[in-house]
Amino acid sequence: MQIPDVEVFSAIAGSGSLSAAARRLGLAPMTVSRRLAALEGELGVRLFHRTTRAVSLTAEGETFLPFATTLLEASEGARVSLKSYAGTASGVLKVTAPTVFGQSVIMPLIPVLLAEHPALRLDLTLSDSIVDIVGLGIDVAIRIATLRDSALIARTLAPNPRVLCASPMYLERHGVPTTMDALLSHRRIALHGMPYWPFIRDGEAVAMRAEGVFSANSVEAVRTASRQGLGVAMLTYWDVLDDLDAGTLRLVELEDVSPEQLFITAILPTRQHVPHRVRVFLMHLEAVLNS
Repeated sequence: MQIPDVEVFSAIAGSGSLSAAARRLGLAPMTVSRRLAALEGELGVRLFHRTTRAVSLTAEGETFLPFATTLLEASEGARVSLKSYAGTASGVLKVTAPTVFGQSVIMPLIPVLLAEHPALRLDLTLSDSIVDIVGLGIDVAIRIATLRDSALIARTLAPNPRVLCASPMYLERHGVPTTMDALLSHRRIALHGMPYWPFIRDGEAVAMRAEGVFSANSVEAVRTASRQGLGVAMLTYWDVLDDLDAGTLRLVELEDVSPEQLFITAILPTRQHVPHRVRVFLMHLEAVLNS
């Protein structure tokens, strides 16, 4: 049942004629007649007696009138309620992000975000796996991995290059590799799902097998292993920023190649009618990433 058809029925019942209803709604008389016919066809009953001078409700029309009134009032109430949300950050904001990035970057944002927007609630899913944001009803996904072709909407937030890193203890014991060949002799820490480390040499992609003494299925485990001195790891800049600042990890920069450039990207299910709560969250996140 279409709301515009019910609006036509209500206007006819209130004005007593199709032409008066058309003037009230700002529609052509033919449109009013067509919408009434569609509603009667859907309900399977005749709603009005029609004469050349006037129309009047049938018994079925009298029965339907209070239901139509309730339906239109509910529709208007929903429009008013949703319109009030349009300019405020309210409701439940559902976000998913990689585990380490979520803990180190997003979690510190949450107290400020909730304090500034008391009507907002936040549901955060931390996972290093790619989740179905449409199927799970997620408002925004923060991703760092290379994006596959998708119908989803991607918005770049900040650069996030891959980096090689190791603990100061490991580098003191084994030396600092300066070339790709030198790196081959070092112990490497591998992340599941990334069997090769991607590099760029003179604009061309080259790769090194990432097999080593230790591998894990999470960025957090690889980061911990590298802090413990188990070897050299390839992670992303924002994964290890806190460790670099604290001195628990050091960058390893090679002279002949550079690691692959990645970006922190926000994935949205659609660009149409993006909730204000999503825009506010992304504004706060971009401010931190680009400060």
